[in-house]
Amino acid sequence: VEKALNLVESRAGRKFGDSTNPLLVSVRSGARASMPGMMDTVLNLGLNDATVEALAKKSGDRRFAFDSYRRFVQMYSDVVLGIEINQFEKHLERAKQKRGVKQDCELLPEDLEGLVKSYKAVVQLELGEEFPEDPKKQLWGAIGAVFNSWMNQRAKTYRQLHDIPEWWGTAVNVQAMVFGNMGNDCATGVAFTRDPSTGKNEFYGEFLVNAQGEDVVAGIRTPQELTIRARKSHGSDLPSLEEVMPNIFKELLSVRSQLETHYKDMQDIEFTIQQGKLYMLQTRNGKRTAPAALQIAVDMAMEGLISKSQALLSLKPDLVDQLLHPTLDPKAKKDVIAKGLPASPGAAGGKVVFSADEAVRRCKDGDKVILVRIETSPDDIHGLHAAEGVLTTRGQVCLPDSCLGQILTIDGSTGEVMVGEVPTVPPQLSGSFGTIMQWADEFRDMKVRANAETPADARQAKEFGAEGIGLVRTEHMFFEGQRIVAMRQMILATDEAGRREALDKLLVMQRDDITEPRCLKP
Repeated sequence: VEKALNLVESRAGRKFGDSTNPLLVSVRSGARASMPGMMDTVLNLGLNDATVEALAKKSGDRRFAFDSYRRFVQMYSDVVLGIEINQFEKHLERAKQKRGVKQDCELLPEDLEGLVKSYKAVVQLELGEEFPEDPKKQLWGAIGAVFNSWMNQRAKTYRQLHDIPEWWGTAVNVQAMVFGNMGNDCATGVAFTRDPSTGKNEFYGEFLVNAQGEDVVAGIRTPQELTIRARKSHGSDLPSLEEVMPNIFKELLSVRSQLETHYKDMQDIEFTIQQGKLYMLQTRNGKRTAPAALQIAVDMAMEGLISKSQALLSLKPDLVDQLLHPTLDPKAKKDVIAKGLPASPGAAGGKVVFSADEAVRRCKDGDKVILVRIETSPDDIHGLHAAEGVLTTRGQVCLPDSCLGQILTIDGSTGEVMVGEVPTVPPQLSGSFGTIMQWADEFRDMKVRANAETPADARQAKEFGAEGIGLVRTEHMFFEGQRIVAMRQMILATDEAGRREALDKLLVMQRDDITEPRCLKP
């Protein structure tokens, strides 16, 4: 670590912990498999009462220096020292109320200096010790905390849901800091090289001027769109990056193309703009919905970025299960009470709950639930998995507590929120799904036959492309209507004649069942 830190110092032209020209670093996880938001990060590390003054003098911006300092104290105290973040948020809200402002970026330098003192007082009160001033102690504390975050509950839950082995572990990356909160020629943002919801070949993402990375996902301020197209599509009055920083946007488009050409996959990227210069912080293969995964695989093959076989191998077989979500019946009556941004395909309905724990509890009781939150966080992952659908309300409609337990339906494709349960229709598997299935037929050596227990199962298998029936289990055919009566008659018969009479009835029923689905070969 010391050797690598010396190398970073020489390249950056700054020295870690120096009281005149300090180097600040970020400490991030680098797991083998991408686990967005599940593990911890510490930014602005290296600040203390001496280096913050050096940063203020070097940058000529005292507000920026103390904004970075209060962020660091809060983040380090949360991630490394284990102090509940709400302890600090209360002081931040109080400072904004006192100043009469709504946004963090509207606070003055003296407000931020006061917040640093308040935050340190929280640490002293909670732990009985002072906030660490030694940058080396800060660094080793952050490295240990990020390693330990591999075993936090949300990371363990995520690995269980995505079949990621626990023994893989994680790396820890220490990077020189760049700053998106130095003024209005600075910004920070996240982007996907293609739309992760639909898979369309459209640059997709958000950014904030004069902010740091956590602000984009924290919901503190309304993010701005990257493109003019997205701004118009979402009806936003805030200008896009394409409009406010056109040269930076063009450079970002070039990076987008380079990354996809290199990695042969859709990328999830983080970037910072510091005083008009673009810095790329990280890239990883982006998470996407099942329909988006199919669309991206097909499009990239058509564009010549990957081959058909590579497109097929990029898709997990269980992806098909996610495509079998019903959609709302277009003919059904809908009582739309709100509309948000669409986030995933399909539709879902259920009882409203307001906490992740409540979602899990009700799910275990057999209820279908819609989890409603102001915003979601990585700590909600168990509730997100249990719920039929998720509705976040930051900047949108707010639902009162009286809605608890009421039925809502949400359409993930349009963003509509409806009162009551709206009828659905089965999914139509076509488009990119059909293309992928055709390509799979070109490479496969095996024929696909279905297990079917009823005529309805056989018809469904035919619609999904099965070439025949491989196994027919007949016992479930006797569970419906008069069939179960005949079955009980056979079981309860007191003599052979009574048993044969019942069996004759069952024989006719079973012959009819086997011969009815003539759409399939035997």
